[in-house]
Amino acid sequence: MSSDTFEMTSSRPYLLRAVYEWIADNDLTPQIVVDAQQDRVQVPSAYVREGKIVLNVSPTAVRGLELGNEWVEFSARFDGTAFDVVVPVDAVLAIMARENGTGMSFPEPRGDTPPPEPQRTPEPQRRPHLKVVK
Repeated sequence: MSSDTFEMTSSRPYLLRAVYEWIADNDLTPQIVVDAQQDRVQVPSAYVREGKIVLNVSPTAVRGLELGNEWVEFSARFDGTAFDVVVPVDAVLAIMARENGTGMSFPEPRGDTPPPEPQRTPEPQRRPHLKVVK
């Protein structure tokens, strides 16, 4: 076994495609939840609520859907106006079926450095509490 470390690509795009297919195969409506505040996200800002947007990505709602390894891209109409949506895969927070909420959430992406571990205060030592029963 080599001492070289192997860096794997993100599993998010693969899981996104698999869950999308599973939802569609069950004749449900796939939707994605996107962190609209991330850089390079191109979504209609009028539909962003609390920094997030829910997008219907069913085959009947979008044109040219591409669930790539780096980007989710498609064209859709919002109040009758065509809009080209471009979302980095890391900005997708969840994919779910509109009808029942079944799907998958993804952890919010972290930067290059992991957040610091929370500081725990040790619990005070307690003396054993035993009673003599006669």
